[in-house]
Amino acid sequence: MDWLTEHKIPVGDWAETAVDWLKTYGRAFFDTLSDGLDWMIDGIVWCLQTPPMFLIIALFIALTWVLQRSWKVCVLVLLCLLFVVNQGYWEETTDSLALVLSSCVVCMGLGVPLGIFFAHRPKLYQTFSPILDLMQTLPAFVYLIPAIVFFGLGMVPGLFATVIFVLPAPIRLTYLGVSNTPTPLLEAAESFGATASQRLWKVELPYAFPQIMAGLNQVIMLSLSMVVISAYVGANGLGKPVVQALGRNDPGLGFESGFVIVAVAIMLDRMLRVNTK
Repeated sequence: MDWLTEHKIPVGDWAETAVDWLKTYGRAFFDTLSDGLDWMIDGIVWCLQTPPMFLIIALFIALTWVLQRSWKVCVLVLLCLLFVVNQGYWEETTDSLALVLSSCVVCMGLGVPLGIFFAHRPKLYQTFSPILDLMQTLPAFVYLIPAIVFFGLGMVPGLFATVIFVLPAPIRLTYLGVSNTPTPLLEAAESFGATASQRLWKVELPYAFPQIMAGLNQVIMLSLSMVVISAYVGANGLGKPVVQALGRNDPGLGFESGFVIVAVAIMLDRMLRVNTK
């Protein structure tokens, strides 16, 4: 078996060469991208941390009522937020929410158009499907290495790694929703003289809306799962106390911050589970 290991495929060398090339020739692009993402994250953090804490909580409750029309869900969201405040993690929670919301903006902004594009070109989707598999199968820690090279330390490399890991979800679910639009609906639209854009906006997207919303829910949950990993590259938020607890072997701090993450996940899941019936 020595002959097999002696002729090792230089996957690591190829990856290092690609990263070095991007670092050399893409510096201006990555600097501009970093500034834009940093501005977006800072803007969201400012909106969440500058107003009084209980005003933000009231806005979350109001948004929950608009989306769900259920006082039970509103009470659940209120209890989750009060638990966060009670544990003293409000600032860390808003930092994590800024990262999650930024991820939603980027992933849905890219994933939904790409899902629509692939739904109209199924053969091309089959070609790119292994790449989407690779993006979600490759350990998320691997993405932190080029993220540090391109963006340094902070929230931006955490967002970069999160987007790569999360992006396949909205692409796949949007593709699934649009491509499964019943043929009779499309034929009926064509018989009434609908253009391609009218079929998209008035038939395909309304039919695919439940899947698109499921994609949004997946983006939120997967982004929240990246909070701890992002802390390893200097991202603020709920991941920091978890990493600190691991370094200090402090189970109390670990469970405390872990339950806060669970509370935030439950809150976002119930709050954004839009009724599409």
